[in-house]
Amino acid sequence: MSVSSEDSIPPAGDVADSGGSPTDELMGSHSRRWLSSILPSGMLDRVGDVRHLVGRDGLFVDRDFPVWQLELQAGVRWKRPQDICSSPQFIVDGASRMDVNQGLLNDCWFLSAVASLSMCRPLLEKVVPAGQSFQDGYNGSFHFRFWQYGQWEEVIIDDLLPTREGRLIYLSSPEQQEFWSSLLEKAYAKLKGGYMTLDMGFPHEAMVDMTGGVTEVLTVASLPRDVPTFLRHLLAKGSLINCANCQGPINQKNKMGIVFRHAYSLTGAEKVRTKYGTVDLVRINNPWGNTEWEGPWSDHDSPEWDKVSPAEQQRLDRVSREDGEFWMSVSDFRQNFETLEMCHLSDTLSLPGHSVRPWHCTMHHGNWVSRMSAGGPPSGKWFMQNPQFNLTLLEEDDDPLDPKETCTFVVALMQKHQRRTGVNLAIGLHIYKAHSQGKYLPSVDLSLLQPVLKSAGYTQRREVVLRGRLAPGHYIIVASTSAPNEEGAFLLRVLTEKGNAATPAKPATQDISTITQASFLHPAALPSPQSIRRLFKKHCNKKGTCKPLELHSLLTEAIQGGVLAGSEKNLALEHCKSLVVLMDKQGRAQLDWQEFQNLWNKIREWTDIFLTFDRDRSRRLEYLEVKPALKAAGIAVDDFVMELIGLRYTEPDMTISYPGFLYLLMKLDSMIYKFQAYDVAGLGTISLSYRQWLHMTMYN
Repeated sequence: MSVSSEDSIPPAGDVADSGGSPTDELMGSHSRRWLSSILPSGMLDRVGDVRHLVGRDGLFVDRDFPVWQLELQAGVRWKRPQDICSSPQFIVDGASRMDVNQGLLNDCWFLSAVASLSMCRPLLEKVVPAGQSFQDGYNGSFHFRFWQYGQWEEVIIDDLLPTREGRLIYLSSPEQQEFWSSLLEKAYAKLKGGYMTLDMGFPHEAMVDMTGGVTEVLTVASLPRDVPTFLRHLLAKGSLINCANCQGPINQKNKMGIVFRHAYSLTGAEKVRTKYGTVDLVRINNPWGNTEWEGPWSDHDSPEWDKVSPAEQQRLDRVSREDGEFWMSVSDFRQNFETLEMCHLSDTLSLPGHSVRPWHCTMHHGNWVSRMSAGGPPSGKWFMQNPQFNLTLLEEDDDPLDPKETCTFVVALMQKHQRRTGVNLAIGLHIYKAHSQGKYLPSVDLSLLQPVLKSAGYTQRREVVLRGRLAPGHYIIVASTSAPNEEGAFLLRVLTEKGNAATPAKPATQDISTITQASFLHPAALPSPQSIRRLFKKHCNKKGTCKPLELHSLLTEAIQGGVLAGSEKNLALEHCKSLVVLMDKQGRAQLDWQEFQNLWNKIREWTDIFLTFDRDRSRRLEYLEVKPALKAAGIAVDDFVMELIGLRYTEPDMTISYPGFLYLLMKLDSMIYKFQAYDVAGLGTISLSYRQWLHMTMYN
């Protein structure tokens, strides 16, 4: 169901360059069997580096989709739409909110967002490009687009869909020949890492991915007294709205037919004319396609509709059938739903014909890096290390009902890729008054000031949203995690009215968007930040990313020019594979420039430690030098762990080479970080699912 924790199942991820045969790279034996069933005889062993294949029927086959997640389920068969029905259509009579019926996946959180999206054609066509069909130009592939951390990404899939006994097992349309919604679900599953990663979630996550908007989560009890006007204002502005009731057992209904812990779409709010006056109603859609409201104004022969003229019912586009869509009064809505999720559109997504001016959106990408920009909460002593952003509010709102001169804004802090990695950081926001524009608040100021606004504690949700109204002036936004040295990438978005804006605040000695210029005892040991940028451009691939083999070439050249020259002989491709996957936040087995910067900052710091403890300049650490060197890096280990290090990471003479030291530290640092991320309560013990355990142990 939709309203649950945002736990996810780690995906298969892209296949790393392993040096093995092409066959071995096709996602394991389960996918090999699947591909063997649809590829011409012998092609599987000749595919080489071809990423998208052609099946026996000459149609596109997407080898990147993690089919192995379903291969273990009995009776599952992958079929194209033409093998499911006689005359498949991409869209029949226009895409609508009624084209979405939930299957066996607990992804109604996604389906409710799709139902809301279908109400707005310009947005729907942005996600589901027009002109696709099973006739003209059909080659077995379909294209979709999703918003991911500030940009729209195209996702290409084949149309092989999982079936059992000839029927789709996941999302389907009531029109058996229509497949746009089923293929959209598959594309979203590919984006997130497979069908199983869609099991449980929140509607606002999917709404953000399909609009690029900012979503607020409110309780129905906290809504303004005039709920109808509030909802109509949101809908007129293009907001997508979902609602849920979390006050009962999952999948069970209350006495009026509302399913607990299940996501519904709110698609309309109307003043309905009756024989006795007007009444405020809201229109709700259940993505199951059935199981409706059974109270007043329901589709179950409710006498209230007898007092509404046929013309008025036609204006409302009301259809009395068990299709998942129903109307209810605002008072009943208040009593039967608990939470409301609203996705606001910014000026970058403004739609023609809307009278309400949309928000202005400013976006900033950032990273929490251990011992650099991951300072933890205000209660700790490193809070000032967290990324800071200036918020400038100059023009007050034009709200005649508000006598105060204030500026309304929304701040949204989103952690990246958490559904793919399976790691959910607890994140939060604090806003402080700044003395002047562009002011970076040092530790002294932060220790004396109280925040003028802050999020309600730290939460593991993908995005924390903070709405506020402050007097015109200059402010500082601080983005942080619940504990220091927790690493992750984030996107900060600030929605403001009119001429207000937000910009990064940078201290004089640090800029987290570039390689750190911190002072080191051995600055000449490795290339300068400028030189390493040139090396990255030299060795990265055409996509601007660095895979293990490319990282091996880069580090070899970097080491050769300094005091550690000769150590590159001990640098193995296996070391580089681990360095890549341990720093990779997206499950792609490759590093972009930002991820490489984070890795290089660690390498520079650890190189300094290595040279400090390599007192005989042998370019190796003696076994007894390893423990104090680890302690200098902030990692304390006991004698038992040291014994394991001696057995696993040392050379035959019980020394550790420079590359081996980097590898050891990267492994320890990453595993400690992952443990702390799962140990949310700080109890020193964690609970992992089977898939989480395999992901943690196999992909490192």
